[in-house]
Amino acid sequence: MPSTICHRTRHLAARGLMSIALGLSLAATATGTSQAATNNGPVDVLYAGSLTDIMMNQIGPAFDKATGYDFVGFAAGSSELASDIKGRLRPADVFVSASAKVDGTLMGKANGDWVNSYKDVGRTYLEIGYNPKSKFAAQLKGKPWYDVVGESGFRLGRTDPATDPKGVLAHEALAGAANKYHLPPLAIEASETSDIFPEESLVGRLQSGQLDGGFFYAVEAQAAHIPTVPLTGYPLYATYTVAVVNHAPHPSGAASFAAFLTGAAGKKILAQDGLTVS
Repeated sequence: MPSTICHRTRHLAARGLMSIALGLSLAATATGTSQAATNNGPVDVLYAGSLTDIMMNQIGPAFDKATGYDFVGFAAGSSELASDIKGRLRPADVFVSASAKVDGTLMGKANGDWVNSYKDVGRTYLEIGYNPKSKFAAQLKGKPWYDVVGESGFRLGRTDPATDPKGVLAHEALAGAANKYHLPPLAIEASETSDIFPEESLVGRLQSGQLDGGFFYAVEAQAAHIPTVPLTGYPLYATYTVAVVNHAPHPSGAASFAAFLTGAAGKKILAQDGLTVS
């Protein structure tokens, strides 16, 4: 019984520290006071791979400059990251997901109580991004996407539905269009696995010419300067969320990052990249 009480006391104390830190971060943001002179140390942020460019080149550096902390990011599919958190495979202070459903897999006693709550960051639509040098580029600009991506020789890229919410949406679009427009090639594409790649590598594969097109969120395509066409007939979108992870190794830094991302400075960066901020 004493060990149980001690564990609960430590848990409550940690949660209290996170709440205090978040309050201090929000207060600093509201007053314009910089804590860069006193804050230091890493903040481990696990984030959806579709945000790689934004996090590494924009949000991370801006957060470091504004707060004095050291942003340490790791990107992968949201579901994969949630599994890493539950399995204690890598340190996590903050979880930025592309699906609230994935946040739910970390909530509650049965899921380890890794996350108590999350906050919406913004929404972005799924689109078809393409390589402008592809021989199919002109067709994509003049025809509906579903009439082009199923053509012989078209190299399409998407992410794994088992590890990434974007992969789930891509499969939904392919299977839905195959059924609605009676396009067997898309049905085959929806069940194919050779076109599945890690989310964090999909942009590079397209830009290097390995792919003719792929499923991308508008926000990641804009950040990487990838031309896109709308997913006509399928207005699918993702809503990014941010959550401070319980048992975080750096609770004060975690609260500071969550406050920055959802504050004026973070929203400005995200909006510039095409995210409809919450």
